[in-house]
Amino acid sequence: MRSKTGDSDRFRIRPYQPDDLDDLCRICLQTADNGQDATSLFRDPKLPGYVYVAPYVTLEPSLAFVAEDRSGLGGYIVGALDTRAFEQRLERDWWPALRARYAEPSQDQADELSRPEQYAIHDVHHRWSIADDLARCFPSHLHINLIPRLQGRGIGRRLIETITSSLRNQGSPGLHLLVGFSNKRAAGFYRHVGFTEFPAASLHIFTMDLPTQAPKAGVYGR
Repeated sequence: MRSKTGDSDRFRIRPYQPDDLDDLCRICLQTADNGQDATSLFRDPKLPGYVYVAPYVTLEPSLAFVAEDRSGLGGYIVGALDTRAFEQRLERDWWPALRARYAEPSQDQADELSRPEQYAIHDVHHRWSIADDLARCFPSHLHINLIPRLQGRGIGRRLIETITSSLRNQGSPGLHLLVGFSNKRAAGFYRHVGFTEFPAASLHIFTMDLPTQAPKAGVYGR
């Protein structure tokens, strides 16, 4: 899928390929502080990629897509068709190796870590289970990240259209995603592209129905 804009704005969205993994981990690191660059905040720069992108492209590669322009890869979207089943596969096939590599810190050790690093290690050791009402109506979920070079060009919307089409084709009735309260830019973006906020106390949860018949595409200015 290629853009139809001028050469300076030209980009391409395509399926993930195994050779993309290092670039995706780099993008994950560069967006791991609520969308901002977290390069200086992680002792191991591979940690966020191992937690937030590598398991998706490894376990569900059919729901992984990348965005690239003339300067190279600058964004991705990944997802899971059935979040409950994905959580079980992570517990069986992914988290054990990471738990051995990244020991859970004591409170004193955790105090010496940056907040994004604390969150990543916590997610390795503490499983987050999808609520029953979300699992029933919105069983799929996604993660999307774009570095600043690719933001504001309509690429985020196109990535979401790409993965929702794939989810719809695979029979998903709906999807959800999580956003921290401090990430106001991301929350605004998800509202803009058609997500609905699901009531939650500790963070934003956004949902989208996926009817069998996709809505007709419009003309977007972003």
